[in-house]
Amino acid sequence: MVSPNPLGDVAPLGVWPGTAYPLGATYDGAGTNFSVFSEVAERVELCLIDRAGAETRIRLEEVDGYVWHAYVPTVAPGRRYGFRVHGPYEPELGLRCDPSKLLLDPYGKAFAGEFGNDPSLHTRGRDSLGHTMTGVVINPFFDWADDRAPRRPYHETVLYEAHVKGMTMTHPQVPPELRGTYAGLAHPAIIEHLKALGVTAIELMPVHQFLHDRPLLDRGLRNYWGYNSFGYLAPHHEYAADPRAGAAVTEFKAMVRALHAEGIEVILDVVYNHTGEGNHLGPTISLRGIDNAAYYRLLEDDPAHYMDYTGTGNSLNVRHPHTLQLIMDSLRYWILEMHVDGFRFDLAATLARELHDVDRLSTFFDLVQQDPVVSQVKLIAEPWDVGEGGYQVGNFPSLWTEWNGKYRDTVRDYWRGEPATLGEFASRLTGSSDLYEATGRRPGASINFVTAHDGFTLRDLVSYNDKHNEDNGEDNRDGESYNRSWNCGVEGPTDDPEVLELRERQSRNMIATLALSQGTPMLLHGDEFGRTQHGNNNAYCQDSELSWMDWSLAHKNSELLEFTRNAVGLRARHPVFRRRRFLDGRPAPDHDRPGDIAWLTPAGVEMTAADWETGFARSLAVFLDGEGIAEPGPRGERIRDDSFLLCFNAHDAPIDFTVPGPDHGTEWSIALDCSAPTGLTRAEYPAAGTVGVPTRCLLVLRRPARSTWK
Repeated sequence: MVSPNPLGDVAPLGVWPGTAYPLGATYDGAGTNFSVFSEVAERVELCLIDRAGAETRIRLEEVDGYVWHAYVPTVAPGRRYGFRVHGPYEPELGLRCDPSKLLLDPYGKAFAGEFGNDPSLHTRGRDSLGHTMTGVVINPFFDWADDRAPRRPYHETVLYEAHVKGMTMTHPQVPPELRGTYAGLAHPAIIEHLKALGVTAIELMPVHQFLHDRPLLDRGLRNYWGYNSFGYLAPHHEYAADPRAGAAVTEFKAMVRALHAEGIEVILDVVYNHTGEGNHLGPTISLRGIDNAAYYRLLEDDPAHYMDYTGTGNSLNVRHPHTLQLIMDSLRYWILEMHVDGFRFDLAATLARELHDVDRLSTFFDLVQQDPVVSQVKLIAEPWDVGEGGYQVGNFPSLWTEWNGKYRDTVRDYWRGEPATLGEFASRLTGSSDLYEATGRRPGASINFVTAHDGFTLRDLVSYNDKHNEDNGEDNRDGESYNRSWNCGVEGPTDDPEVLELRERQSRNMIATLALSQGTPMLLHGDEFGRTQHGNNNAYCQDSELSWMDWSLAHKNSELLEFTRNAVGLRARHPVFRRRRFLDGRPAPDHDRPGDIAWLTPAGVEMTAADWETGFARSLAVFLDGEGIAEPGPRGERIRDDSFLLCFNAHDAPIDFTVPGPDHGTEWSIALDCSAPTGLTRAEYPAAGTVGVPTRCLLVLRRPARSTWK
């Protein structure tokens, strides 16, 4: 049935039965099939919106397995639409149908408009048309040309966490009309920066369509980070340079194609643990009004309210087959249609909660494991949530890699001089085999990071002891209070040259540690040239210069940028720093020295149990034997590399380290010096000699492969 309200700019509609699948709005070149799931609905109407904002309602007469559908021959790309769901409204039973709400398609591939600050989004019986966004039918056809996924293995991957808008808003070579957009991120100047840095994969903070929280807007702020999704198949429309409805899809694809052409993978940070509808007081814009109990986890003894393992007001019900289907369909869509190379799952522990506890054998993990598409891309877990038992670092299944929060904490603690950190530091430096080896995973499973979007930037990590989040409007109550940071003697900005020099050295120490650790390194955008948020460690609502990359720093702090390039380049040139398998201390076949790694005291002797347990010890040396690599290369060849001695000194005084004896090589030279602004100094040291390592400094020595010195 078609309502008597005409579209005005569309001819009278014919309606065909259509098909239940695929879900969403699917244009085939002649018309569009519409399909939406709701088990609780008694009637569903498709609402087609004209340019003036008036709607034509089409009753969906066909229902197969609770999927309501119709095919409308006259509907083409660009048409805006939504749904109205008639059914029970009994919040005390978890039922929240309200046909006065224009509801967004859970499978919508593009959205248009904005959310108004109107009571209709929260109040039953008040029409929300004109105060909410609408779905947009898209043209799915795109010329991918010869696009190919780089498919880079983890041990060759360098991740770079970035924000689409923040990465490009102040870059002088990006045209003003492209700043803050997908097209801006694809600009040659941005891509050249990534390549020069040695980045192989860019991990984008949320680009699924999200909404800005009303309390933030009321305070003049915005949800800058974007962890407030509601459209799991749609790129966020505000990041499109082209203002036309649906243009974000084409622009996103073009961005992926441009990055792939330069060998850079695209990883998406995805938020399947909750939606932007929030708690019971939040707006009704989509899932809540379509089938509240199917899509959300409700309190068992009070279904009017939501379980919240995320700190955002609700949690998706991953126990329901249609919710699981939505997540899996979304993942496949971004892989097959948008050509992305993997995902980082925000608060991934929530997706593993079957009843209440986190379960490694959950249905979600089973579905991912057996899926022929999803199982073949990079899958990165943020292995925790805010619920009880939610910290799950090291506990994800074998297919997954994880943000290694223990790596972050240990490296921060070591370089700020915390006692009794040597043993833990050694484990993190060598790929965290204690966390990942038992599940058949390799060093690449450890996504190593020192900083990320959530917390201090690297510059702030060495400049502040305390958070300074006053600009967020929450009286500095938000954000983590325990940051494992050290301000090097002065809180915040200073003109003291000694403090400034120490901060620079500490930054270099952590960049070098990250670059030379076994595992998969991840840099935070802007850390390579000292981006600061002035002590704000929770800038989720700061869509401003506070959060955007200040590209003028690339010139002001050009030496730190060059140091980062040199550290990442050292890793790229030498497979000894990016082993496919865990170091085991055993010699390679036909190799006459003890093994692939040795832990030494500054005196050059092997560490004893007592050395590891000395609480005040903050220095050690790591010998990595480039000729002791047991695993074969990509074509089965024997890998021969230079050998390295990493001298770590986190003490408040310089220390002399003894260089290994003649059986390890006759001459050593400096490969990276964290006391030097760019890391490059020239010096050579004889076997069994000594090298002075300055206060709080990492010094890396190189010995050429045997063929050049035997």
